[in-house]
Amino acid sequence: ITAGGSLRRGVVVSFSLACLSSCMSQVANLNSFDPFAEEVQDVSQSNYVHIRVQLRSGKKCLTTLQGLNPDFDFKKILKAFKKEFCCNGTIVEDEELGQVIQLQGDQRKVVSQFLIEQGIVEKDKLKIHGF
Repeated sequence: ITAGGSLRRGVVVSFSLACLSSCMSQVANLNSFDPFAEEVQDVSQSNYVHIRVQLRSGKKCLTTLQGLNPDFDFKKILKAFKKEFCCNGTIVEDEELGQVIQLQGDQRKVVSQFLIEQGIVEKDKLKIHGF
């Protein structure tokens, strides 16, 4: 195909270089926006507390709590969770996320209620994720 046009199977195809360059600039603009980049930055740099549930095997679930203020005593919070919700749990040290509390079972609702009632986290700073 040439800039002026070409003949292919009896059909004349013509286009201008201006149209071609505008179409190419629109295609090049697709690379400038990454919708997932903002979400990754929000999770690691924000002051939100995230409560997630992960499916382990079969019906077994694992609830993770991350983003708590490091000034809190995680061992005491974990002890209160275990006593209040009758479940086991642990504290895991992550390089990017810091200390993460893991609890057995789907404890998203009761953990969020507990954190709000005890004044550990404000309701607008709490994000609940999961299926």
